[in-house]
Amino acid sequence: MAWVTKTSDEQYTPEPAPREYTKQEKAANWWHYNKIIVLVVIIIAAIVAWIVHDMMSHVDPDLEIGYVGAQSLPTDTVEALQDALTPYCTDRNGDGKVVVQVNQYTVSFDGEDDTTDPYNQMAGLTRLSADMAADSEMYLYLLADPEGFETDSEILQYLDGTVPADGEVGDWQKMVYRWTDCPVLAGLDLGNYTLYTDMEGSSQELLGTLYLGFRGNWDSEASQAYTDNLAIWNALTAGAQSTVAEG
Repeated sequence: MAWVTKTSDEQYTPEPAPREYTKQEKAANWWHYNKIIVLVVIIIAAIVAWIVHDMMSHVDPDLEIGYVGAQSLPTDTVEALQDALTPYCTDRNGDGKVVVQVNQYTVSFDGEDDTTDPYNQMAGLTRLSADMAADSEMYLYLLADPEGFETDSEILQYLDGTVPADGEVGDWQKMVYRWTDCPVLAGLDLGNYTLYTDMEGSSQELLGTLYLGFRGNWDSEASQAYTDNLAIWNALTAGAQSTVAEG
């Protein structure tokens, strides 16, 4: 058996001292291994912040009114109408304030209207269909084309509160008031609107071309939302004399 022995003549080279990295190199190395985790944390934090902001800034309206027409209403007109209708509402949700909200649906029921943007039309119809669901609390509608609206939706009730049979399109002329037929609405002080083209006009004259309709209740028992909205409808249409059915 052979033995390997160490002689006093052998020399060993010492191991080099570990390299001392600069702060920039340490930071770059840390980022290389942790950047995915950091990015995920940032994304999660952003999502949480958005959800919290949405919850804090969300407004729960006491009254929702659906405007359905081929052209959107001017912002000035919408805001003036919301403010003017506030005194006719109550704090239904108990949050300490009364909020009226006009929801706009840019929809045309004229199949021959070449000026209608297909994307806006589809988006408007999708939103409108969702907001007309059975559990929706939106019952009042401002309509530019009441005939097209009722033919497409079949949701309006007659002015006497009755409803058509299921699957039956009602006589729209007996379901709506002209805006100008309602003394309360025609007497609202809504001021003027200004468009981005600097064109001005009267909000009353603009709304005077619309019709007011109410979504019916086909259930055996009316919901509280239906009852509350009906009281507002009766207040807004007090003294109204329908001239629609007369032509």
